[in-house]
Amino acid sequence: MRRVVPVILAAAVAAGAFWLGRGTAPQPPPVAQAAPERQILYYQNPDGSADFAPTPKKDAQGRDYLPVYADAEPAPAPKPAGKILYYRNPMGLPDVSPVPKKDGMGMDYVPVYEGDEDAGNTLRVSLDKVQKLGVRTEAAERRTLVQPIRSVGTVQVDERRLHIVAPRFEGYIERLAVDQTGQKVTRGQTLMEVYSPDLVLAQQEYVAAAQGARALENAAPEARASAQALAEGALSRLRNWDVGGQVERLRKGGAPARTVALPSPVTGIVLEKRAVQGMRFMPGETLYQIADLSTVWVVAEVFEQDLARVDAGQAATVTFSALPGMRFTGTVTFVYPTVTAETRTARVRIELPNHEGHLRPALFGTVEIAAPVAAGTVISVPDSAVLDTGDRQAVLVERGEGLYEPRTVKTGMRAGGFIEVKEGLAAGEKVVVSANFLIDAESNLRAALKSFRNP
Repeated sequence: MRRVVPVILAAAVAAGAFWLGRGTAPQPPPVAQAAPERQILYYQNPDGSADFAPTPKKDAQGRDYLPVYADAEPAPAPKPAGKILYYRNPMGLPDVSPVPKKDGMGMDYVPVYEGDEDAGNTLRVSLDKVQKLGVRTEAAERRTLVQPIRSVGTVQVDERRLHIVAPRFEGYIERLAVDQTGQKVTRGQTLMEVYSPDLVLAQQEYVAAAQGARALENAAPEARASAQALAEGALSRLRNWDVGGQVERLRKGGAPARTVALPSPVTGIVLEKRAVQGMRFMPGETLYQIADLSTVWVVAEVFEQDLARVDAGQAATVTFSALPGMRFTGTVTFVYPTVTAETRTARVRIELPNHEGHLRPALFGTVEIAAPVAAGTVISVPDSAVLDTGDRQAVLVERGEGLYEPRTVKTGMRAGGFIEVKEGLAAGEKVVVSANFLIDAESNLRAALKSFRNP
């Protein structure tokens, strides 16, 4: 019995092995193999610059240098900037070198690559250099060149707005309504009340003639016409004495008045007052002088050599030391035909508005007259666009993006930050007005390169 059991067990094991072999027997798990260690060639600055180290290190900001492995994908090579032709002075001085060097301040000379060569008479500058240099262009335009003429002048009353009050009859001043010099009055305001025997008599004559004309309404036509003519004659005398308000009152049936009110003929300032209460005045005697100061004159003294450029209609600006921060703009209205022998100057009249009343007669000021330096419009460019070597003048004309053509021009007059171009430039062409000296300097350096390439 003991011998039978081992035999059965052995047979069962053999049978199981047979049937498992015919099926999918479980496989043992694979043994993990250690990854091969990557070879580090060197360490590179984390900002990607060409700064390498053979061993790990940190940059100035405490960042670890990045390892570069032997099996890493090679970085794409940067596009070559071209062959270095020469090195120029970093300060733009006319100094070049065929090899790298430093200037007196320790600054590296700047390399100039092939491809920035001049194309014929056109200078090519890369777009990044255009941005770094701050190149700015502006089109040549036709404009009127204006050069101000400076002078001095004084404020004067506009003679067309000056009025005097002078009664046309004899009388006495009963009451003064305006009794101060410098007082402001309005048109129609009563200045004074006067008594005149002649004026009272003329009123009485008109009243009597008017009453007689009404009494003769049924009389013969000749009698009515005579009475009406007598009444009209009395009214005419009152009108000639410039007392129109009294005439209207009498025509409406009013009684003769002992005193008459004299009104102001204009709105303005009383510059002179000679009337005194109770005084007797004669016909034509000046009692008031009133000026309308809403517009004033500034009479400037202009030197005789500048008179040819001054004409009526030109704009003028006047400033006054008594009115700091204020500028008044007016127009030249008249150039006086005479010259003062002692000062060799001529007077020029400028009309200024004085709405707020700041300008007072006899005020002293500085005058600038915008006088053109040429007749009509001329082609002009900003004066910064012209490169003047002493014997010739040139500009840099923009021919495209990064393309500039040096062109000799013939210049004329200068005024107001602009210069006239007589020849060599047409209206609408764009010229360099900023950094043109640096572009011209680089052009000269490239011309000097020939001495290095062709010894």
